[in-house]
Amino acid sequence: MKDEYDVIVVGAGPAGSLAAKEAAKGGLSVLLIEKRQEIGDPVRCAEAVGHSTASKYLDFDEKSICTEITTATLILPNGLEFVLGSEGPEIYKGYVLDRKIFDRELANDAAKAGAEVRVKTAATGLIIENGQVCGVKVRHLGKEKEIRCKIVIGADGVESKVGKWAGLDTTLKLEDIESCVQYLVSGVSIKESDIRINIGNEVAPGGYLWEFPKGNNKANIGIGLLGSRVKNGARPIDCLNKFIEEKYPDAKILEMHFGADPVSSYMEKYYGNGFMLAGDAARMVDPITGGGIETAIVAGALAGQRAVEAVEANDFSEKFLKEYQKRWEKEYKNTFKRSLILKNFALGLTDEIANQYATEFKKQNIKEPIGFDSLIKALTKMDKTLLLKLGISLIKS
Repeated sequence: MKDEYDVIVVGAGPAGSLAAKEAAKGGLSVLLIEKRQEIGDPVRCAEAVGHSTASKYLDFDEKSICTEITTATLILPNGLEFVLGSEGPEIYKGYVLDRKIFDRELANDAAKAGAEVRVKTAATGLIIENGQVCGVKVRHLGKEKEIRCKIVIGADGVESKVGKWAGLDTTLKLEDIESCVQYLVSGVSIKESDIRINIGNEVAPGGYLWEFPKGNNKANIGIGLLGSRVKNGARPIDCLNKFIEEKYPDAKILEMHFGADPVSSYMEKYYGNGFMLAGDAARMVDPITGGGIETAIVAGALAGQRAVEAVEANDFSEKFLKEYQKRWEKEYKNTFKRSLILKNFALGLTDEIANQYATEFKKQNIKEPIGFDSLIKALTKMDKTLLLKLGISLIKS
């Protein structure tokens, strides 16, 4: 490692690798550091990702795709199922990935673009002078080192320290974080083009339980429970074990992963003098789905591009870097606003009310798959007060 770079990226997940790649493509000297010894491992993700927006910034390598997804089935507490997808000739496209391969390929892309990649290298602090971030303190193989740079991009996940060191409030409340556990299992029969989402306060209080196909009779089956809804000693793993024992008694567990998922919506501000945050570090996780791969990819690419512009302009000020946030919010602000409204609405539903909505909806004999916006509009026809409960802006957005 050198003593100075144009850009240092902390964290080699999708956001960090895309940021490093874009910055290096722009001719900058870039250091991408990862605290773990292997990029992509351990997996702390359900591994599903939408295709549309992310495809603007990368080509999904076939080696990293387990299955291609076209629909999502929502399972209500009373067992009724709804198939969500695109309406008309347009087909929704998404993937269930192998994150171990996917993340390593993204880091490899960054390296091919010219970034220096270092694993087993942990950020231990920032160098801040006169209110300006101008470097990172690292520990590599037991040795401490200070490395200076023009811009730091923090892509160090939900437990991000870069933002906190830079002076941002990164605290999450219990109602804004989900505790998650997931098994990779074999020996299960599951449709490979459909992801399944189970909701209800019995199966997953304040969250949902997912079944994501990975091909060859394998699947990610996991659960995320809202911290504020975990009561009487209930643990996510207990709920997950109960579900698997009842539905997939012959399943064989190949891997087990734990993690946390921020569902608070993105931070009000995720940039400052000499730094930007991207991905989970900036809470760029959809509050209703918990998905963050696509948003991280876009954020990383945009942060890397803005870093190039900053170096060209020789301006690393908060005022100049603010444009990065504007560009990301242009893509996602309305989506996240809607998702947060839906999250808060769903938390107020009892299983009985959710079942009533489902039963009434089924009576309408609406053709499936149904688009998400059409589902909401159909529900509001059944309950005229629903618009007020959801907020008028939900439909307008």
